[in-house]
Amino acid sequence: LSRMQSRNPEIKIVTEPHEAVQGADAVYTDVWVSMGDDLEEAAERKTIFAPYQINEELMSQASSTAIVLHCLPAHRGEEITGQVIDGPQSYVFEQAENRMHIQEAILEYLFN
Repeated sequence: LSRMQSRNPEIKIVTEPHEAVQGADAVYTDVWVSMGDDLEEAAERKTIFAPYQINEELMSQASSTAIVLHCLPAHRGEEITGQVIDGPQSYVFEQAENRMHIQEAILEYLFN
């Protein structure tokens, strides 16, 4: 991180979610718990990451034209609320479609 910051001093590391999204043009999240994770560890992660949930309140701190991205599958109510993932700022499904086309192109390249 320090090397990255030395090359681009505009990069700022923050840990407070509202500060992180302040004026952001894009907000990206991923699942907090993966399939097969230990149940006890999963419960602990959900507690630790709860303040980082992408919800309407957090998105109100971002740019009015901000978009929300998630690589899917999403756990609604955990890392992102249903209102946000289904809302007008969500580009989650467009992101998934774009990823599918890229994956198709990679397969075509590999097999031809």
